[in-house]
Amino acid sequence: MTWGRKKCPPGPFDILSYEVSVTNPTKPPRRPRNPDEQGAWLDDQVRRAQEDGLFDDLPGAGKPLRNLEEVSDPLWWAKSLMRRERLSVLPPTLEIRGKVEKTLAALPELRREEEVRVRLEALNDEIRKLNSRVHEGPPTRQAPLDVARLVRQWRRERRERE
Repeated sequence: MTWGRKKCPPGPFDILSYEVSVTNPTKPPRRPRNPDEQGAWLDDQVRRAQEDGLFDDLPGAGKPLRNLEEVSDPLWWAKSLMRRERLSVLPPTLEIRGKVEKTLAALPELRREEEVRVRLEALNDEIRKLNSRVHEGPPTRQAPLDVARLVRQWRRERRERE
């Protein structure tokens, strides 16, 4: 369907273009100006689209809607974005504590001593950078990690597991 120079292919959700594509392909649909008539006009558009099967085979048909039990939250979109993108809103001083915990928890799963050293040194670089700058939020109390001690501990635990 074409309106002037712009091409507008009708889609399953394009209710307003449905009347144009079926009844008169040259003119855009005319909505009634009276608000009382608009509801009936829109209901008629939906009914005609249903009769022609435009709502059949839509993605998600027959599946339950997600998050119906959750309380209505005006920031739902921001929270879902943060979960999906794994974003953090913690101040850097608190975020580094979580990184230290995750790194130390992941050390036993590493296979080579070199990997352990590289991860710990990278974390120490991040800690030093954080400690050298002023940030908002609580002050940082995280000292750089003792890499040599942690590597010795990793070796000892590794020998015990084998």
